[in-house]
Amino acid sequence: MPAGELRGGQFATAAKEAGEQFVRDPMLRSLDQMWNANPLRDVVPVDWAEVARALRTVWLRNLGNPADAMTSAVRLNADLWRSAMEAWNQAGQRWLGLAGTPAPGPSGRPADKRFAAPEWHANPAFRALKDAYLLASDWLLQQGKAEDMDEAERQRLTFHLQQFVDAMSPSLLLFSNPAALRRALETGGASLADGARNLLGDLKAGRLSLVDTAAFAPGRNLALSPGKVVHRNKLMELIQYAPAGETAHAVPLLILPPWINKYYILDLQPKNSMVRYLTEQGFTVFMVSWKNPDASMDGITIEDYMDLGPLEASDVVREITGSPTVNVMGYCIGGTLLAMTLAWLAAKGDERISAATFMVSLQDFSRVGDTAVFMGDESIELIEQQMMERGYLDSREMSNMFNLLRSNDLIWANVVNNYLMGEKPPAFDLLYWNSDGTRMTRAAHSWYLRNTYRENNLIVPGRIRLKDEAIDLGRIRQDIYAVGAERDHIVPWDAAWRITQLVGGEVRYVLASSGHIAGIINPSGGKGAHWTLPPGAAAGSTAAEWRQNAIKHDGSWWDDWSRWLAERSGSRSTPPPMGGPAHPPLDDAPGRYVLEK
Repeated sequence: MPAGELRGGQFATAAKEAGEQFVRDPMLRSLDQMWNANPLRDVVPVDWAEVARALRTVWLRNLGNPADAMTSAVRLNADLWRSAMEAWNQAGQRWLGLAGTPAPGPSGRPADKRFAAPEWHANPAFRALKDAYLLASDWLLQQGKAEDMDEAERQRLTFHLQQFVDAMSPSLLLFSNPAALRRALETGGASLADGARNLLGDLKAGRLSLVDTAAFAPGRNLALSPGKVVHRNKLMELIQYAPAGETAHAVPLLILPPWINKYYILDLQPKNSMVRYLTEQGFTVFMVSWKNPDASMDGITIEDYMDLGPLEASDVVREITGSPTVNVMGYCIGGTLLAMTLAWLAAKGDERISAATFMVSLQDFSRVGDTAVFMGDESIELIEQQMMERGYLDSREMSNMFNLLRSNDLIWANVVNNYLMGEKPPAFDLLYWNSDGTRMTRAAHSWYLRNTYRENNLIVPGRIRLKDEAIDLGRIRQDIYAVGAERDHIVPWDAAWRITQLVGGEVRYVLASSGHIAGIINPSGGKGAHWTLPPGAAAGSTAAEWRQNAIKHDGSWWDDWSRWLAERSGSRSTPPPMGGPAHPPLDDAPGRYVLEK
């Protein structure tokens, strides 16, 4: 991905030339060579060329404004000196019994879990090292926030500077990580041997181990809700879940998970299974389980996903249950597909879908969070080239992108745990699911990237045509429940809110705490919070106005959704049979497609 052009006369030209010829620069070439000599290069997906471009951009900006650069450098040096003196002075006072517990970081900075070991605060050498790193990191990141850059360039620059900052943490080196040193002494060096074995194993596999993959498996201790595969086509299996009680609502619920992940995020374990919760609330639940495509499916289009996904699944659901209508929920990209499907059905005058739920789903792609860094023209062209060569986009490419969005949590924390501490990767169901990726079909994924992230065509009536019908989101008249997540780094909450402005139906928007996954997989009775508009409150014309008028509720939003959904699901009676004459059960849940690697 190119660093892009900075705005402003001769400096813009210089920056462009530097970006194109950065490999000729000895300093940047040295940085690149240092990374290439690091064994972690084969397991950690840092794009060092882009990091080098970002550093070069900062350097050129400082050359173009030497007075401000000098002032900033002097201030940084003063802060570093003051921080080091404070660390040693506090240590001396503690040795004399004159001081209490040291502050967690410079300038009242909040606690950083990378530096949780007590030595980072009590030992003056480690304290000074940590504070110097944090101050220098803050200084460098501030260089990427210049007001004379456009938003896209500023976001790109800040992202790659953040990658550099994260990779340079002293906690990632054995001799500057007090917890790892203490662990080595406690184990007589066994932790170092274990860490070396872990590294060799990951180098052989060509990836960083994020989770103990032997600890979980769908059908063994994940995706346990009882059910049957009642329909299968070349793109999806349809699972019908067994009722949890003697009665169920008349209108069934069809769930469309994202096809960039496997469906069982919604049915992990009984304690956090949305499927189990819904069946216990009296809903008849059907789930689409998308096939993990291979090279033979490279011609599958977005129209195939609509036709063989929600349209065919809704036909089967209505035939099994006898209900003329279906309620549908779409999660993430499954919600984007649902929006297109609803608009297509509206154009056809087809009223098979009664009410719709959108969970952390984008329709307006003008704000896509940090994922925008990976969606430039050159990046998409590279993805398309890879898909042309393979017939699909490898799941590892998508995994690397999402892991880089939270590199400290999903990459560097595991480097410390696996290699410096010599521990096994954690056994964590969410991380296992996150590592159990799926491939992308070439034609559908290319269409999706260009029509959403690059051109944002979905919000322009008629710009997209599917199966000979113009797509206009304003035709959607169903009642809608939409959920955003407060700290979502993939679908910003105010971008998820935009559906309230795009469709013609009544929308209840709810904001969940936490992020893209934890904000959604937050069982009833658990932690967290959510925000809703009180009755009669003005929704406002912007997300900020909505947030100002919303009120906070402790706990999960699941109960609020269940009440909303029950009001639109009809009366309760005897549950429908599992499958039927035209759709006999084919397999027990979780089915076959979810097991494909």
